[in-house]
Amino acid sequence: QMQLVESGGGSAQAGGSLTLSCAASIKIFTKQSTYCIVWFRQAPGKEREGVARIETGGCTTYYDYDDAMKGRFTISRDNAKNTEYLQMDSLKPENTGMYYCAAGPGVLCAVESIPPRRVGRWGQGTQVTVTS
Repeated sequence: QMQLVESGGGSAQAGGSLTLSCAASIKIFTKQSTYCIVWFRQAPGKEREGVARIETGGCTTYYDYDDAMKGRFTISRDNAKNTEYLQMDSLKPENTGMYYCAAGPGVLCAVESIPPRRVGRWGQGTQVTVTS
């Protein structure tokens, strides 16, 4: 089965940047593969919420964050490394949380808001802490 590994988390000061990586154990950016790779964030005591996603077939990207976050997070990819990146700029303390990448069918990327239960493969998560 496919395995996902997140990396790149850590601590950053407000206004700083971090880049998260989600590496898949199989080839995903091919014409034979159609996945929706989703970034979720979970703050303490709260449900996981979608942050951003990419559909591997057409490399379509989607952003689920609010107006305050728009334009600060960017998805990119490295096809050869089977890796998706989440570039986070102008970080704020409220961006703190555990970030997970998860994989589901490609058609999920067309859904307005993806509940975590609808994805079938999860990484272990990477912690992001933003300090003032």
